[in-house]
Amino acid sequence: MLMIKDGFIPFGPYRTYYRIVGEPSDKAPLLLLHGGPGSTHNYFESLDELAKRDQRQLIMYDQIGCGLSSMPDDPRVYNAKTWLRELKNLRDRLHLDRIHLLGQSWGGMLAIMYLCDEMPAGIKSLILSSTLSDAQLWGREQHRLISFMSKADQDVIAKAEAADDFTGDAYQRVNARFMELHAAAEPDENAPEYLWREKNVGELAYQTAWGPNEFTPTGNLKDYDYTEKLRNLYVPTLITNGTNDLCTPLVAKTMYDALPNAKWNMFDGTRHMSFVEKPLEYQAVLQDWLNQHD
Repeated sequence: MLMIKDGFIPFGPYRTYYRIVGEPSDKAPLLLLHGGPGSTHNYFESLDELAKRDQRQLIMYDQIGCGLSSMPDDPRVYNAKTWLRELKNLRDRLHLDRIHLLGQSWGGMLAIMYLCDEMPAGIKSLILSSTLSDAQLWGREQHRLISFMSKADQDVIAKAEAADDFTGDAYQRVNARFMELHAAAEPDENAPEYLWREKNVGELAYQTAWGPNEFTPTGNLKDYDYTEKLRNLYVPTLITNGTNDLCTPLVAKTMYDALPNAKWNMFDGTRHMSFVEKPLEYQAVLQDWLNQHD
């Protein structure tokens, strides 16, 4: 039976929910940083079996602003400095001295900032899953993907952007269609429980830090650009994305070209969560990577 332990750790006036899967072992744990901001740890539960298969602990948590962690209604909380402090606090309190670090989407941005700006000790390897090193490039690539949609759908998005109004029903339908093409479909009753389980989505965190949607980065992360800083990051790094991903081949290649010690694996036919859509294939790639770099 898979051992799962969860709980809360204090973080200033707030608290952070964490979930540890698997038994302690000689192998460095894998710490997982979820996307959003505000998406919760839930989808990482697709990786639970890896803890048993690889005899390695997985540590996941809900970042401040979503899930079971504190969700303050003060938008000033939601910025990179807060989430970096929370990550350092989590490592300290859980005694995570030696880890592999996986960040998906926004979680990858957080991992990049952490390694480039904080230069933390004890990082055995980095996994950048469907993420980015440049917010403006991301926005441009999303607009390129939009250009493959119908003329009617493109016009709806253009109208919403021109008016800076993303509340209309027509826009909501088109954005949902875009996200189904490149992020994920709405889960139905046949999907794993962790995908349709009710959760506290961090809408305020997302809108404050990123913006109203994936293709309009207007929040406090809009000027995020770490591509040049990646050239000084020598930690072994695995980049993963899908052929139908919000993280387009250009976004992934931009990181791959900048990193001095990187490998890139693109999953055929997957969108923004390859570990959910092709769990066995993703886990095999990830397990092989982790064991090479323990």
